[in-house]
This record gives sequence, C-alpha cells and structure tokens, in this order.
Amino acid sequence: MSIKIWVFLLACVSIIAQPKVQLGSDRLFVDPNLGLLNGKRVGILTNQTGLDSQLRSTVEQLMENQGPFQVVALFCPEHGLKGISFAGEKVSHSKVGHLPCYSLHGVHRRPTDEMLKGIDVIVYDIQDVGSRAYTYTTTLYYMMEEAAKRKIEVIVLDRPNPMGGVIIDGPMLQEKERSFLGYINVPYCHGMTIGELALFFNREYHIDCKLKVIPMIGWKREMHFLETGLTWTPTSPQIPEDDTPLYYPVTGLLGELELVNIGVGYTLPFKIIGAPWIRADQLAHALSKQKLPGVKFLPFHFKPFFGPYKQQECEGVRLVVTDVTLFRPVTAGYLIMGVLKSLYPNEVSQRLKNTPAKKKVTFSHVNGTSLILDLLMNERYPGWKMASIDLEERKVFFEKRKHYLLY
Repeated sequence: MSIKIWVFLLACVSIIAQPKVQLGSDRLFVDPNLGLLNGKRVGILTNQTGLDSQLRSTVEQLMENQGPFQVVALFCPEHGLKGISFAGEKVSHSKVGHLPCYSLHGVHRRPTDEMLKGIDVIVYDIQDVGSRAYTYTTTLYYMMEEAAKRKIEVIVLDRPNPMGGVIIDGPMLQEKERSFLGYINVPYCHGMTIGELALFFNREYHIDCKLKVIPMIGWKREMHFLETGLTWTPTSPQIPEDDTPLYYPVTGLLGELELVNIGVGYTLPFKIIGAPWIRADQLAHALSKQKLPGVKFLPFHFKPFFGPYKQQECEGVRLVVTDVTLFRPVTAGYLIMGVLKSLYPNEVSQRLKNTPAKKKVTFSHVNGTSLILDLLMNERYPGWKMASIDLEERKVFFEKRKHYLLY
C-alpha cells in the first residue's frame, strides 16, 4: 500500500475520531468566553467527569491557566471528587495539592460561609444522567442558592443529557416530596441539559443567582450520548456505560424498595431485574405482551455478587432498548412493577409489607409523589395507572421548558 493511501486512511480515522460535540468546558477559554474569570478568585464544583472532549481535566486546565485569575477551592458532590464512593456514602473533605476540596455529601450538603469565603465565581462541570433523582443537580441548585445569598457568580459548563433532549416521562415533583433526591418540579425524565435546568431553576424558583451557562456546540436534542462522539466517564460506580442512564430510570425506582435485584451487585447495573421467585420466561412473555415501544424484554438468569438475593440464583429479564426515540423509561419501569404485582401478588405484597418505612419514604421522594406507592400497594393491576400520573402536568411543563432550551 502506498504512503499516500496510508496518509489518507489515517486522516479519515482522525476525522471519524473527532467528537461531534464541543462541550462547555471546551469553550471556556475561547471567545466569547475568554476572560470571564479574569481578576476573580475561582471555586470549582466538579468530579471525575469534569473532562473536555479531548479528555483534559477541567481542574487541570483551570490550574494551568491561572494568572489572570486564581483557583482557591474545589467542591465535590456525592461519590466524591474521584467518583469512588458508593451511593449514599458520606464523603469527607480532602486536599488536592494545596487546595481544599470541600465535600457537599458529608457533614454539609450546602456550602458554608467558611467554604465560600473569598470566592468570586463558582465553575460547575459535572456530567448529569438526565433523571431528576440524581443528586448532582440538587448539589448545583444548593450551590446556586448559597451563591445568590453572597453575590457569587455561577458558571455552568454545559454537557449533554445522555438520554437526549426529547424524552419527557414520569411524575412531576409534589412539594411534600421535595428533598435532596429530587429538588425541582420537573418530570422524572425532563429532556433538558444541566445548563438548561440551571436556567429553569434560577428563574422559576426566583433564585436570581448571577448565572452564566456556556453552551455546547454541535449537540442536538435527538442525540443520545453515543452519537456525540464523546468518551463516557462513569458518573458513579453503578453508571459505568454511556447507555446506562437510559436504564437507570426504568429499574432504579423499583430498586429503592429492594423487592428484586436490579443488576446493582451484578455486571449489568439497572439493565436487569430478577429474584428467586420470578420465572424468567413467564415475566418476559408478560412484559412483551404490553407492547411497549422501543424496548425488548429477554429472559435472563444470574447470581448477584452483592445486594438483594446475594449469591442466590435469580430469574428475571434483561432489558434491551431498541429505539431511543420511542422509549419511555419511567413508563417501562411502572409497567414492570405492575406486571410483577399481577404475576406474583403474594410475593410482592409480602415484601412490601416487610419493607422498612424509611425505604418507602425514599421511594416516594425519588418518584416525586406518594401516589406510586399507594397504587403499588393497593391495586392489583397498577402499571398503566402509575404511568398516567401527571400526564396533563407534563404537557404544561413541555410548554414551560421551551423558554429555557438552548438547543
């Protein structure tokens, strides 16, 4: 093969390998954003996902470009700066070189006066998963509220919603269920980027934080993460792959009750469900009869390493998303709950009866409403009733969110 052909092929590979999307972090040091930080003392709220499209650390980039500005503190969310702590695990303060790294998932979930002392601007760069009940967004909103009180600017470096910007599914958030697990009244799957959500929160909740969102270039609402050409960094220990966020809202809600194993504790977190009392073929057949668009249910057998039914042989189903544009994750999750209740009423009812009250409260917090638990406990065929909750409210949200869409 001639040298010219080799050069041509290498050039083609290089073109193919280039991400289609420029992230907010790619655009921080180029016009028109160049100089936004000049003369300011900077805090950075980030974690292991804070990488640009060329896999360069946002923290390192900011540290290397110091001079016109000064980085004075780091902040990290749940799972810690490196993303190694498990869900719910408290994270301690630490140091990175000479910089303090303040945990916002330990003794404090809101930054304190001491943490924010002397800071002029907070730069936020964390990959979200697109579901309301994922605490990185709440941590941003807590920071925005505390920053607004102290006249501190917040700059959000925008990133893709890995599910895309089209899927809107699941209940709205009832005020009585507002918590760290769900802080703003949007559907469980909202179809917005973290930058769009920040704009929504800032105005709709009258926070009036001095907010700047640096948008992406090249991202389209129809894109799921694989289509962006970007490299996925696991957002937490159980979100290892770029398509895991599609499955998280399907089975994650059910996982709060621990009626079944949802693959957390096995090699397919959120992509399977199973228990010793389930019959794989029976469940797969019943779910397939629901004719949910964009997803298939395959019989599956596994033995969890940890979690519910540890080291027990489980039967259940593996979920396979076949069409992201048609798929509705929360609807699929509620249909799974409903079919489990109708096929195995004694097992489900007994386990719900024995579920600790604290887990039931958490289940309602993450759903955003107590109606789901009420239907699951009291209805024999609750699936479609659960899926229809807040249908009209979602339509209202769809119109309201148009004011905040950047893409």
